[in-house]
Amino acid sequence: MSIVIADDHAVVRSGFSMILNFQEDMEVVATAADGIEAYKMVARHQPDLLIMDLSMPPGENGLIATGKIKEDFPDTKILILTMHDDEEYLFNVLKSGASGYMLKNAPDEELLHAIRTIRRGGTYIHPKMATSLVREFVKADHTAAPDDPYELLSKRELEILPLVAKGYGNKEIAEMLYISVKTVEAHKAKIMEKLGLKSRPELVEFALKKKLLNF
Repeated sequence: MSIVIADDHAVVRSGFSMILNFQEDMEVVATAADGIEAYKMVARHQPDLLIMDLSMPPGENGLIATGKIKEDFPDTKILILTMHDDEEYLFNVLKSGASGYMLKNAPDEELLHAIRTIRRGGTYIHPKMATSLVREFVKADHTAAPDDPYELLSKRELEILPLVAKGYGNKEIAEMLYISVKTVEAHKAKIMEKLGLKSRPELVEFALKKKLLNF
């Protein structure tokens, strides 16, 4: 099974490569440090599996890259490895086309089991997150998409949107909401995707129309 590993930490890439290359049925053919490089490596090697970190600054994050890669290279399966045991992340990852979601602090044996499950055509979800997935699908309304994309935003995204529009930086927002900078970046990417926006000026214009900029 040919594998590409995408993670912004060199020590993680090296560690995973060592573990996987030791397996008789796996070979790491390339590594990448961000989502853009991951896309290039998948395009070049057409691997069976891409192991993708969810948050990889300063380049394109894993969630956005996952959607693009699945659209252009549907035969490449994607396993998301992340520190986020968050049901919203899980739900968005699976909607983007990934075949698996597991936490970075899981043991090596679980990583190997996840890879082989995906190779057999299955979907692997970290046991801790399985209940969250069921709950999210029960809550989701699959009958029709909302007319206003603003309704797609999560509670946290609704908090972050006006702060970004007002010009606050990632670090400032992280401190205000008591979350990590990487989490802010991931939420910002999802806000832009859900609203179909390409730039900060477009986001500011959207916020103005929604009367979100009450300084």
